[in-house]
Amino acid sequence: MTPIKVGLVGAGYISDWHADTLRAIDGVDVVAVCDPSLGNAGALAAKHGAQVFPSLTALIEAGIADAVHILTPPQFHRDLAVEALNGGLHCLVEKPVALSQAETRDIVEAANTSGKHFAAGHNFMGLPSYQRLKSAVDAGTLGRVSSAEINWHFPLTPLRSGPYGLWLLRDPQNLLLELGPHLFGFVVDLFGMPEVEHLSLGKSVTFPDGTTRPQSLRMVARAGDVDLNVNITLVETADDRSVIIRGSGGVARLDYAADTLIINRENASDIVVNPLQRQISLAGQNLREGAVNATRQVTSLYQKSPYGISFMGLFNAFYDAIKNDTPADPRFNGSAAIKVMTAVEGAIALMPENPAPVHIKTRDPKPDALVIGGTGFIGRRLTEVLVARGHDVRVLSRGRSSPFAHLPENVEIFSASLKDAQGLAAAMDGIKAVYHLGKSHEVTWQACLENDVEVTVGIARAAMAAGVERFVYTGTIASYDMSDPEQTITETTGFGGDMEDRNLYARSKAECERRLVEMQRAEGLPLTIARPGIVVGAGGPLQHWGIGRWHGAGAVRIWGRGYHTLPFVLIDDVAEALVRIIEVDAAIGESVNLIGEPMLSARDYFDAIHDQLGARIIVKPGSLHLFFATDTMKYLLKRYGLRRKGLVRASLSDWKSRAHYSPFDNRHAKTLLDWQPETDKKDFVRRAIVDANLFGF
Repeated sequence: MTPIKVGLVGAGYISDWHADTLRAIDGVDVVAVCDPSLGNAGALAAKHGAQVFPSLTALIEAGIADAVHILTPPQFHRDLAVEALNGGLHCLVEKPVALSQAETRDIVEAANTSGKHFAAGHNFMGLPSYQRLKSAVDAGTLGRVSSAEINWHFPLTPLRSGPYGLWLLRDPQNLLLELGPHLFGFVVDLFGMPEVEHLSLGKSVTFPDGTTRPQSLRMVARAGDVDLNVNITLVETADDRSVIIRGSGGVARLDYAADTLIINRENASDIVVNPLQRQISLAGQNLREGAVNATRQVTSLYQKSPYGISFMGLFNAFYDAIKNDTPADPRFNGSAAIKVMTAVEGAIALMPENPAPVHIKTRDPKPDALVIGGTGFIGRRLTEVLVARGHDVRVLSRGRSSPFAHLPENVEIFSASLKDAQGLAAAMDGIKAVYHLGKSHEVTWQACLENDVEVTVGIARAAMAAGVERFVYTGTIASYDMSDPEQTITETTGFGGDMEDRNLYARSKAECERRLVEMQRAEGLPLTIARPGIVVGAGGPLQHWGIGRWHGAGAVRIWGRGYHTLPFVLIDDVAEALVRIIEVDAAIGESVNLIGEPMLSARDYFDAIHDQLGARIIVKPGSLHLFFATDTMKYLLKRYGLRRKGLVRASLSDWKSRAHYSPFDNRHAKTLLDWQPETDKKDFVRRAIVDANLFGF
């Protein structure tokens, strides 16, 4: 049978999940990736031997695909899906399928008119555990169902840490548009069309522009005779993404994040044996579910995560219908999609008005400072401090949405690709100081060279061509070898060697520094390098990976034993130092490590969280030798078992460096910049933990 040829429309985060899953489905080939960002499209296409297209129109005209997956931001879904269906392509659309039930109907009508298949990306209903739950309900195993609870309790860190320009955060209703389809998808498939009767919002967080977003949403609904509670919690909480169904014959609990199903049923034993038999049944079910999942992960070399399996179920249903020319699976078809979006709209209609504060603009900004990476944690605070110091700021961003609506006279957003020389030249117009805070997250060294190092060099060349007076690059202390407790690190400490045995982030940042220093020496680039330590404070995450490996919000395995002092620094102190850099002429040609005064070890930090916020996080020491051995085993399995190329294996010293064993001497930064980071431990703890709002409420 001729394989079904698939194009991916959109090359963002979710596209990797789609592409990897499609590769595992027989009779389906990924042949095209289209995205306005040809760099992103090219990187994904190269992994799968696919062609690159700048638009869906170009992909349709090429005539090489039979189906497409629409993976763009939701505001583009309707138009793209209709274009694809009218262009003769089968179409799977990521959730939310559209922004309204009317837009969803447009897609369904286009599918009906064209005779092509359409599927909604409600992937969690593709899990084997969900299908077992559905069968149990349909078979009457739970008796007569009286109520159900659909839960999404999972942290959404960008609500507290940004970037605030994400579509998800632009409007309060977008939270429901994004998460509601998962939850109401279960309801529609299990019980039919729900009616939302009540919506309660709580745990609000205030954005920099003064608007608020709820971090908990409680909906009361009813579908026929079934009472429903639909719950969303987005603060730092234990992961509980579940469907709980209560009937006359038992209670079922589906954990759709873990692909497990446990049914607590009545039994006919006498009053003495009854509770024992019940617990034996529950223990046996839990053991079975755990063993099945563990076996699946081991035998697949962790290629079959529950999330990945959910996509497999969705895609198999979609492509089986295409191959066999049969009706679409009712879990994902147009009728279900319309009902789901109607339910989401019903909840949105109950949301109160949340008008943004009015910020009167009497003049346009006249930027003299450009911040690349200005919507991130450090970049946002730096931009605000620059404005407070009398600068107008241009923030370079791929999107147009701004977290600085409260500063309309002082901050402008400029949209351009970091690989676009012409766009960079326009961004530099009128600029005296450039801050490059950007970074890339790549999985091969070649990708680091292309998307981090060469991009950084290109930005520096654009700055020189524009006559910029100061160029500030943020490196990382992770580039240092911090494995030796007896070595004190200063700005004169080198990174050492070619760093081939270091993790890609540390190595790439170091290579960026090396290239920039060459430009400073040979071409006069007015360069200063700043390397922040472990940055904490308002806007920063609870789950900071500079401290340890996190397991949800309640447990962490710290790097090492956790008794030595870590190089913490407050976000406000980092922003202040970065501003001082462009005010001090002597900083040109220098590098500074932005490390606060010695304050806390990892264990001190978590003790302070408990003392100040009442939350006892489980803290376990992490053997760096064991981390290294485990990483080595994964490397060998991926390289020789999965035949992956371009992989990097970090050395034992690299793993030890994550513990930050080597102390820092911060005198150079303090002297050069006349900079004084926080010295009072009590105030440091307040600003790093209490004011940081680590748990979101």
